[in-house]
Amino acid sequence: MFPTSFIRSILTVALTFSVNVATVCSVHARDQKSQSGKTERPNIVFILADDVGREVLGCYGGVDYPTPNLDALAESGARFTHAYSMPVCHPSRTTLLTGCYPRTIGNPKWGSFPAELEDKTVAQALKRAGYRTAVAGKWQLCLLKKDPSHPQRLGFEKSSLFGWHEGARYYDPLIHENGSILENTEGMYGPDHYVDFLLDFMKENRDQPFFAFYSMALCHDVTDDIEEAVPYAPGRNRYDSFSEMAAQMDRKIGDLMTGIEELGLREKTLILFTTDNGTPFRTIARYEDGKYIREPVSSQFQGMNVPGGKGSLNDWGTRVPTIASWPGVIEPGQTWDDLVDFSDILPTLAELADAELPENELDGQSFADRLTNNEAGPRTWAYAESRGDRFFAKTRTYKLYNNGRYYNCEDDPFEKSPLDVTQLNGPALNDYERLRETIESLAGRSANPSESEK
Repeated sequence: MFPTSFIRSILTVALTFSVNVATVCSVHARDQKSQSGKTERPNIVFILADDVGREVLGCYGGVDYPTPNLDALAESGARFTHAYSMPVCHPSRTTLLTGCYPRTIGNPKWGSFPAELEDKTVAQALKRAGYRTAVAGKWQLCLLKKDPSHPQRLGFEKSSLFGWHEGARYYDPLIHENGSILENTEGMYGPDHYVDFLLDFMKENRDQPFFAFYSMALCHDVTDDIEEAVPYAPGRNRYDSFSEMAAQMDRKIGDLMTGIEELGLREKTLILFTTDNGTPFRTIARYEDGKYIREPVSSQFQGMNVPGGKGSLNDWGTRVPTIASWPGVIEPGQTWDDLVDFSDILPTLAELADAELPENELDGQSFADRLTNNEAGPRTWAYAESRGDRFFAKTRTYKLYNNGRYYNCEDDPFEKSPLDVTQLNGPALNDYERLRETIESLAGRSANPSESEK
């Protein structure tokens, strides 16, 4: 037998070696630092799902729609529990691209984008910082048949986008790709093509930083305002239900993540997933006798039956799921309660990319320190608006509208009973005073209500 002292020596060496190896691997994975000590610039894949409230995702407590790929993405990184969009899609998109609230930039009309801000988008900022840029899926910032180069002018070098108000987005889609109509789309499922397009873009640019914006069509219902009804799913006499679209959404997230892994890019890529607003109240089911037949959408969530909140300024319309995953930088399995709104996307991505901010004043505040160093974000309130004439500022618990209505959103998630502001005390009073000053400041900005939102 070996002497006890010898065995102890061997065990000590083995343990020390194991700890050192684990430490080296952990530090390399956790930090991904350059020699200067700063986190290296990541590839950025920004995913924006369409019409999906937080009650849809299993990782947020949803029970009606299996979302295994999104749940896995959340487990690999962090969930934000207090992220806020606008209540409908067009203002959400202008906000995330510009870093400005719609009322700040004059409430652009539906389907338009301010010409003076075309060179001040997040894509332009990252492009000037040396990133390659691409977008696929939904655009809705112009009619592409009238302005096919619009995505390029906003900073996207490559684009594959369905023709909003022109044709189908799902089956046999009408797609504008890099400024031209894509041919031979019969039998194609649009979301499959958008993911393939982005993966090809990543493969071509794997040796330099890139920004890939996956502006998902899912789970928005089909186009309903063109001369001929768009095609049903093959072999069916109806359109995909919301539940089926939710399953497709999750499948496409899985396909995208698998492709990034196969390209060997996962370790140096930040994945940021969110949605443009809440779940729709109704979705198109069929086209019969010249009319679209719509069916209601509701979901079970934390013991409540939640009708779709899209279009509403309550939390079901504006409090959206947001997931960040960056292997080696963001520790897995975290939940963050930082206040975040869509204006923060531009300054956050610009900071991560070492990009200069646009010269105009932004409403957004960067939460990059939360992503890279797990330090709390700077926001003390979040914001959303509807057509510029109605808006709110909100803390985690309390929400104040510009019409004076004040709610405890934890106790009253459907905002049925406004608080009596003459009877406030404690945290309710403190938050009210802060939010009242914020509302007064925001009300001083010019706002030109946009056309009716669709």
